[in-house]
Amino acid sequence: MGRTFTIHTDGGSRNNPGPTAIGVVIEEQGRIIDSFGRFVGERMTNNQAEYLAVEAALIRAQELGGTAVDFFLDSTLVASQLKREFKVKDAELGKIFLRVWNLMQGFSKVTFTAIPREMNKEADRLVNQALDRQGY
Repeated sequence: MGRTFTIHTDGGSRNNPGPTAIGVVIEEQGRIIDSFGRFVGERMTNNQAEYLAVEAALIRAQELGGTAVDFFLDSTLVASQLKREFKVKDAELGKIFLRVWNLMQGFSKVTFTAIPREMNKEADRLVNQALDRQGY
């Protein structure tokens, strides 16, 4: 029997593009088992940040032994692209999309749900905390 995780992710770029960070909260059976915020670069967009957060979360979920993951993120674009409802037209996003898609193959189930920003407060807090730590 595998482990199923609920994951909230967020990515943010101040000035878009600008200094960029991600936030990830991983839960199992309603309990937070891991969370982190990480500065990821100087000149990225919000959409790139959102994708990088999903990528980092998938890597961590694998490390924790997850077999199924349910993502909740406040980016409708990224959720819709990963569900294959929207095409990925941006070349830079396409590169990250491909890495995320390949990581997804290691799980029995991956779902994406777009949620309102107010329901993603902890992941958002981790993004801002990471940016603040870098002096942005």
